[in-house]
Amino acid sequence: MPLYPDIEPYAHGMLDVGDHNHLYWETSGNPEGKPAVVLHGGPGSGSSPYFRRLFDPAAYRIVQLDQRGSGRSTPHASGYDTDMGDNTTAHVIADLELLRQHLGIERWLVWGVSWGSVLALRYAQTHPGSVSELVLTGVATGSNAEVELLTRGLGRIFPEAFERFLAELPPAERDGNLAAAYNRLLESPDPAVRQRAARAWTDWETATIPAPPRSVARFEDPEYRMGFARTVTHYWGNDHFLGEGNDEGVVLRDAHLLTGIPGTLVQGALDFGNLLGIVWRLRQAWPGSELVTVHEAGHTTGAPGVAEALVAATDKYRK
Repeated sequence: MPLYPDIEPYAHGMLDVGDHNHLYWETSGNPEGKPAVVLHGGPGSGSSPYFRRLFDPAAYRIVQLDQRGSGRSTPHASGYDTDMGDNTTAHVIADLELLRQHLGIERWLVWGVSWGSVLALRYAQTHPGSVSELVLTGVATGSNAEVELLTRGLGRIFPEAFERFLAELPPAERDGNLAAAYNRLLESPDPAVRQRAARAWTDWETATIPAPPRSVARFEDPEYRMGFARTVTHYWGNDHFLGEGNDEGVVLRDAHLLTGIPGTLVQGALDFGNLLGIVWRLRQAWPGSELVTVHEAGHTTGAPGVAEALVAATDKYRK
């Protein structure tokens, strides 16, 4: 099933969400169509025009936004004077509700990738009346176990890259939560320390891509690299701001709150997050969900099979 043609937004704006933050949003597709909101990954990646191609533009009113501190939203997390204290899961969920109300939408399909799937799940658990369906890919739940896997755990699979990753940290900081240790470097008053830490963090993320080519062009942009690394480590180093009990996962624990919301999980079999079995446990704990496994894909929406499965999911729910 091919992707839909690339389209341009028909409306866009900046929404004042408080705390001196302004959210960039845009809408495309059919203004009278079924509303769907797209939640990007990271945290801190920013949205992409590519995501629009996963929706039938004649059937959907596609809403995209750059979450706090990312993309075209202001202030950007790359700025050292940007306060990260008002960038938490609760803040971003509140932003989604403000945007939904601003656009006059009663309920919307919520689409999320990677961190965006964590956000989508928690949003649906706390505001079930706002969500018609969920379509998630690169599925994660934001547990501390996942953070440990994606840092120290993958160090056993990529030992050479992990040695370089650890080397950027002071010896006393190499135990415990590595994301929190990196975040302390990224909050350093010394710009050279921040720049080295951002490069080391994105080098590690690139090294753990399961198949060549191991390159991410956007990581070569210093502003993007800094904002991304700072935001990811801010969330990963603080339990994803999900509260107590997040070692095994608050989102997974509360999966029963999704009862009554249909959902499709599209997961690459080579996604390293699968090593904890969380996507299968989520499927079992969430009545009304379905799991589509793409056997030769990893943690990406663009892999053959993944994009087609995502289009099939949005096509199913457009009715």
